[in-house]
Amino acid sequence: MNPAEHTPGLARTTTPPPDRRPLVAVTMGDGAGIGPEVVMAALGDPDTVLRCRPLVIGDARRLRQAAVLVGGEDTVVAVPGPGQADWTPGRVNVVDLDLLPADLAWGRLSAEAGEAAYRYVEEAARLAVRGEVDAICTAPLNKEALRLAGHTYAGHTELLAELTGVDEVSMMLTTPGLNVIHVTTHLGLLDAVHRIDPPLVERTVRRGHEALVRAGAPEPVIGVCGINPHAGENGLFGNGEEESKIVPAITALRADGIDARGPLPADTAFFLAARGDYDLIVAMYHDQGHAPVKVLGIENGVNVTVGLPVIRTSVDHGTAFDIAGTGTARGDSMVEALRQAVALATERHR
Repeated sequence: MNPAEHTPGLARTTTPPPDRRPLVAVTMGDGAGIGPEVVMAALGDPDTVLRCRPLVIGDARRLRQAAVLVGGEDTVVAVPGPGQADWTPGRVNVVDLDLLPADLAWGRLSAEAGEAAYRYVEEAARLAVRGEVDAICTAPLNKEALRLAGHTYAGHTELLAELTGVDEVSMMLTTPGLNVIHVTTHLGLLDAVHRIDPPLVERTVRRGHEALVRAGAPEPVIGVCGINPHAGENGLFGNGEEESKIVPAITALRADGIDARGPLPADTAFFLAARGDYDLIVAMYHDQGHAPVKVLGIENGVNVTVGLPVIRTSVDHGTAFDIAGTGTARGDSMVEALRQAVALATERHR
């Protein structure tokens, strides 16, 4: 089966009635990267504004500069908050934090851009926790720029967990043909193997199962990858990590009626999922899950943070400093991230 014919991402496509369109806070990301450009490109997509009411959290001046780069119209209007936004077609409403210098260079690391990106996420989280927006959709930030600004986080996932008061969340990547949740993410490989244990595997699978159920898949089939080549091949590879770290979790999950299967050899698990055998694959570490998703098409990939008290989706690409400011960045992933945010918000309110 063609992966594109399998499953429409985590949640199915929906176009709500105009008066029930979810309100989505869209963070601008690192202003020196392609975030402003992909935001403006996505908000120029006619289907996006039919599905939701996007409210950008960022800098109005930078968005106007990006509008010129992507060939769109300068329709950016600064508003104090969601209550003052006007959803006239063609208008881009932005909560203007006005944090970036007018001459900020494109494609260069900047503490100012790192601090601004942090503040955009902080404001979006505040709005979401207070129920003033239905979801958050984030453009990419740069981890090194965050550190230059004094904020040490491995990424959006960890930052949003702290801002919303959650101890543990999971990263799920979703494409039109594949959903992947990660047991560990931003850790070195040796640290990741050490970190993996049965309780963490079990909690991760449960979060993934709950996310799929909420998204409309009542009985998802979940494939759990092994750690070693060929999932250890009965002790031939590794030091018994599959038996000690993964099998106990699968046993407990299946006893609770969750259809978790494995440990599976990772080199075949993703092929089987893409043809429709599994609704979700559980990856043990960052590259085990990220590489197959990006091979399938980074432009259509979406990052969903599972376990937050709010809905958050994101593009599945970085700040791309090498092309920032050139007007060549594509908005496909942001369009898809907004679609998923809308679908998840709509499912939550059913």
